Amino acid sequence: MFSSSDIDFIKKRGSSTDVVEAQIQNFKDDFPPLRLEKAATIGDGLSKMSDKDIEGRLKAYESATASKAIVKFVPASGAASRMFKDLFSFMEEYTGSEADYQKLTANQKSGSMFDFFKRLEDFAFYDDLKDAYAKSGTSLEEAHLKRKYVSILEYLLLDKGLCYGQLPKGLLKFHKKNNVARTPAEEHFVEGANYAKSSDGSVRLHFTVSPEHRAKFKEHVAAVQDGYEKQYGVKFEVSFSEQKASTDTIAVGMDNAPFRESDGGLLFRPAGHGALLSNLNDLNADVIFVKNIDNVVPDRLKEDTFIYKKVIASLLLEHQSKIFGFLGKLEAGSASAADLDAMYDFLEKELCTSNHTTARTASAAERSAYLRSKFNRPIRICGMVKNEGEPGGGPFWCKNPDGTVSLQIVESAQVDLKDAGQKKIFEESTHFNPVDLVCGTKDYKGKKFDLMKFTDPKTGFITEKSKDGKALKAQELPGLWNGSMSNWNTVFVEVPVSTFNPVKKVTDLLKEQHQ
Repeated sequence: MFSSSDIDFIKKRGSSTDVVEAQIQNFKDDFPPLRLEKAATIGDGLSKMSDKDIEGRLKAYESATASKAIVKFVPASGAASRMFKDLFSFMEEYTGSEADYQKLTANQKSGSMFDFFKRLEDFAFYDDLKDAYAKSGTSLEEAHLKRKYVSILEYLLLDKGLCYGQLPKGLLKFHKKNNVARTPAEEHFVEGANYAKSSDGSVRLHFTVSPEHRAKFKEHVAAVQDGYEKQYGVKFEVSFSEQKASTDTIAVGMDNAPFRESDGGLLFRPAGHGALLSNLNDLNADVIFVKNIDNVVPDRLKEDTFIYKKVIASLLLEHQSKIFGFLGKLEAGSASAADLDAMYDFLEKELCTSNHTTARTASAAERSAYLRSKFNRPIRICGMVKNEGEPGGGPFWCKNPDGTVSLQIVESAQVDLKDAGQKKIFEESTHFNPVDLVCGTKDYKGKKFDLMKFTDPKTGFITEKSKDGKALKAQELPGLWNGSMSNWNTVFVEVPVSTFNPVKKVTDLLKEQHQ
């Protein structure tokens, strides 16, 4: 299948022919759908904390993290081009004719193109756009009055102006207060200072970035870091990593044979956010907060985020402490029959893992070995918000390859929605995954887990794309918080919807919570 030059190319990317051949086999076999048992709902796989619980965990947070190394991990590698999809389409289609203008003004709903232009001054980037547009020889206000809409967008999106269409979301101006605008990267500085501070006063931030954006990110961080350190009395340690070429997956034609470029070379494609598991695996910390770059709000709305991040981190450390105690007893061989029963109870009630392959009636040695295999894993606490119609993953009880049932975050693409029973379960989900995770990635002896050993490789995705006019199939690795964390111990907790305010389209910035 591969020539010697193909093999050299694969090795240079940090991969191997065995890995690539396994990827091609996935195209041939397709990924099996995940088997849903039921939706995780309040009281059944998803907990809702009382005010008293929240108050107690907030108080416990500072002492619980006093000796812990904390990192805030922010996936930020995606370009913002999808944010401006509607604007690019408008640029291509709008001719400036009276008919086009009438079509523009016909839809004045929130989020429409009319709304975008009407409220242009409400965007945090407006002043920058004004300055950029002045280079055209006329003012932005005059261009707006003369309906030069395409010209305005060119100065916003293209390199003749702000170049927003090619920048990552993290470097766009999202919010403005007292004439000072902030990027999402800056909002994560503020968040980090308020809930991810280590006892020595340091705040570690890690951004995953694209190679082409790394220099701009570093430049931006260098420009703002000192100001935030002085404002919050902390010391930021900012690091970056890129999605590794070794995690890219091979593309194939519709016949499942390797797709060839015009020069005969193989085509590899980025494998989705699941590829970032390798980046997460490189971090050395006791507590790792994971949150997407675009899910940020102005300061007036941050308090709920601060509270719940501390609360779920406190819960993580509480559970982890109990698990470490269990593992110490199991290793020492000092666990009594009553201890083993208590461990089974914890596994079922707190970690929501049931349908055990080793029954409680098995021998003490068998029970101990089984419990150790279930406890000695990375752990994550996942915040869930009430589902208000957003697309994406949700919390479910799922059947695992070993026969057990446990909690998983599941995307619709992983489910056989042609199966009426599975479709019904998927639609019964009451909550949505906002990517609000706190992770513990060390074992009870303080050694880092190899996170690559706790994935379910059979939970990837296959999509159809095209290159140079030729159809192809692409493959994504198991999603970072889906199959990549499939064999972690998982706890779902409800968090308020106020903590979930992502910016998927530029007009989302006009919503009240971003103003």
